[in-house]
Amino acid sequence: MKVPPILFRDQRFVVLNKPTGLPVHAGPSGGPSVEDCFPLLSRRKDGPWLAHRLDADTAGCLVVALRKAALLAAQECFESGRAGKVYWAVVRGEVRGESGRIDASLQRRSGRDGWRMIVSPTGQLAVTDWRVLGRATGLTWLEVRPKTGRTHQVRVHCTQLGAPILGDARYGGGDGGLHLLAREIHLPLDPTVDATAEPPLHMLSALRACGFAG
Repeated sequence: MKVPPILFRDQRFVVLNKPTGLPVHAGPSGGPSVEDCFPLLSRRKDGPWLAHRLDADTAGCLVVALRKAALLAAQECFESGRAGKVYWAVVRGEVRGESGRIDASLQRRSGRDGWRMIVSPTGQLAVTDWRVLGRATGLTWLEVRPKTGRTHQVRVHCTQLGAPILGDARYGGGDGGLHLLAREIHLPLDPTVDATAEPPLHMLSALRACGFAG
């Protein structure tokens, strides 16, 4: 497969602009994944490695480590909360207020229809900061900064605002492609790692309705 667009590269890392719908690694049923392009990123025998994860339906900044020392340094940034992560989400509904924080622990629950993450006092700590970037009738454009890295955290926390992400079939936002972008990544290493991803095509109409000028 082709390498997704590269947003940042040095001897330690590559930051890819992961397309919507592409898993980062192959699931039980196989199929294409970001890992398929790893031989094109480095010829080293001991890598590359994913430094973190993105949902298959989430587009945007994905950090790949090219060296083991770089992997460990990046993982420490993510695990300690020092990594700066900025997401853009277009949600269904008109969110009240202009900014806030969601502190709602998350737990995985399995059922006949598969698994999903739910808010639970016995779950893992999950904290997300948000602010409104724009509005349209029935839609709100949010900047979201997750302070922890739980599975589906942004998606579930948006439902806590009463505003599921547009296109999120699992958590109540309907179909048409998930309107969630890993917009920026910042790793406070020496030298720093910084990358910004442009919105995918399927998000542009809703973003422009909310005031995005790109």
